[in-house]
Amino acid sequence: MWQPDDEFLAFWTERHLCTLTTRRPDGSPHVVPVGATFDPDARLVRVITSRASRKVRNAAADPVVAVCQLDGRRWSTVEGTATVRDDAEAVAEAVRRYAERYRQPRVNPERVVIEIAVRRVMGTVRGTS
Repeated sequence: MWQPDDEFLAFWTERHLCTLTTRRPDGSPHVVPVGATFDPDARLVRVITSRASRKVRNAAADPVVAVCQLDGRRWSTVEGTATVRDDAEAVAEAVRRYAERYRQPRVNPERVVIEIAVRRVMGTVRGTS
């Protein structure tokens, strides 16, 4: 089973924007910039967003997604299965983690979190020694 190493954890803690790739209803890729956080205990990547966003609709219809971040020659892509959650506890946890990595997000009463259960990791920063 894949286990994130210190280099991977550090890379996913540094302040880097990411891209989230979902599939549109016609199957074409929808790639957007996002802030994302990695939770090694739950093996989740979290993305906060608005309930009505295209990425939420796409992930709800087809949960196979990928999150990628890069910094020069260092990059990491996490693929997994997305779940859109709107319960207060899940959203609050995602906001807390986002604020730690980036900044406190603006208030958004329509906020939800896309939780991505990690299935595959690739890149130059892959998480294995």
